[in-house]
Amino acid sequence: MLKAGVTLLLLLNFQHAWATNLKLVVAARSQVGVTKSYDPQYTKLAYPNGDVEKSKGVCTDVIIRALRDAHQLDLQQLVHEDMAKNFALYPNKWGLKKTDKNIDHRRVPNLQVYFKRYWQSLDTTQVAKNYQAGDIVTVMLPGNLPHIMLVSDKTEKSLLGRAPMPLVIHNIGRGTQEEAALLAYPITGHFRLPKKYLTEESNT
Repeated sequence: MLKAGVTLLLLLNFQHAWATNLKLVVAARSQVGVTKSYDPQYTKLAYPNGDVEKSKGVCTDVIIRALRDAHQLDLQQLVHEDMAKNFALYPNKWGLKKTDKNIDHRRVPNLQVYFKRYWQSLDTTQVAKNYQAGDIVTVMLPGNLPHIMLVSDKTEKSLLGRAPMPLVIHNIGRGTQEEAALLAYPITGHFRLPKKYLTEESNT
């Protein structure tokens, strides 16, 4: 009886975590057809919760908007506050001597540092089943261009004998799209929402 109760509890916890990740996926998917272009132009933003016009953006904007809509997490404020206290821990690739609330959170290398510090940082593998809906994956595009994507709950049609491959939601140049690209480029990071957010979500 006890064993059955423990099994049920584990199953319910798994379902709550899965539902929370799906909430993030749904928020990202809602950008498809809304964000129709890729625009890396530097833009002065409001603070907090600043954003560019939703018809445009870059790869990081997909993640930023989804986290705000799904979990009320403002990466602009979170990254800015952490960088202000720990500036030396973040990449020094742009010649900055202080934080910039307009752009810091929209740069993939900065998000990688923030996620490593505060999120679950998972193994980067070529095994599709290791990637869960709602996971965030960073990759390196040709030309050493960092890119970020959100793992979808949908999968591409698999060949006979091949495990289903999750789609991703991202903006790689044509606006926000949901498509097959998870293992198309070298993976540089694999992150998942902190468990405390999943727990809070399951108790509401």
